[in-house]
Amino acid sequence: MSHLDEEWVREAERLHERYLIEVVEAFGLCPWAQRARLEGQTRTSIMLEAEGAAVGASMKTLDAWAADEHIDIGFLVFPRLKLGRLEFDRFVAHLRAVDDERRPHGRAPFALAAFHPDAEPNMLHAERLVPFLRRTPDPCVQAVRMSTLDRVRRGTPSGTQFVDVATLDWSVSLGDTKPLRERIAGANLETVRRAGVQVVSAHLDAIQSDRARTYRALEAREACDPPGVVVEEVAR
Repeated sequence: MSHLDEEWVREAERLHERYLIEVVEAFGLCPWAQRARLEGQTRTSIMLEAEGAAVGASMKTLDAWAADEHIDIGFLVFPRLKLGRLEFDRFVAHLRAVDDERRPHGRAPFALAAFHPDAEPNMLHAERLVPFLRRTPDPCVQAVRMSTLDRVRRGTPSGTQFVDVATLDWSVSLGDTKPLRERIAGANLETVRRAGVQVVSAHLDAIQSDRARTYRALEAREACDPPGVVVEEVAR
């Protein structure tokens, strides 16, 4: 990995962490996000590959995460993938299909969800607001371990500290039979209404502005630096 590639990785990690802390955690969009991060149950992998190579690299990363039972949430971040939101949705659907085909009886260990920086707020319905709240700095795939989702759906988090029952009153309340996705989307719509969509937009826009400045500088250096400068990959 070149020195410049290492800078791409560091900056993409930094920007993604801003989104997680300043948006997801700050507005409480995911009830277990902060605890999972602080307890080391979240992983972020920066994928510098182009679209074709990104599929194989993603499968390799998912396999490594699947083998580590301590990991409940992973993020595959693609700072160099030049795909619009709908194109990226199709790319993630392809990742799901490839992963399912490799597993016995289609038992993929992770549920994969697409996150993309291009989305406008739509407050008419909870589901329509989801893409806006998934405005990560870069196109990103969230991988959530299936067994963790099953525990949350059943409201039985025994055997793990990943799910904090005290923060799940809105999503596992008695008599609420809506699917988990709908419950989370509904709760997040109410959160945005309370906070103000302009306030949430300002946080997301600030991160996008940071991304634009940072990546312009890196791209300018790439245009000037000679290729082939390689350093040993550093374990992270």
